[in-house]
Amino acid sequence: MGIIAWILIGLLAGAIAKALMPGRDPGGIVVTMLIGIVGGLLGGWLGKVILGVHSINGFFHLSTWIAAIIGSLIVLTVYRLVAARRS
Repeated sequence: MGIIAWILIGLLAGAIAKALMPGRDPGGIVVTMLIGIVGGLLGGWLGKVILGVHSINGFFHLSTWIAAIIGSLIVLTVYRLVAARRS
């Protein structure tokens, strides 16, 4: 899978991660989309590094979506911790 596919998955994974971790975030929809993109890329990278998979499996495979959502949850958690310290 290419980087464009991970960006598309990341957009949706960011929205799913936001739904799984409800609460107030300092950012709006744009920040959520950026978190999803970064999280999708992080999830894909972690899948390659930890699981040794070349490129996860494909756009419509469950493992791809799980990796992207987990990556988005990680980035969202870090973002909330950093944003909480600033305020």
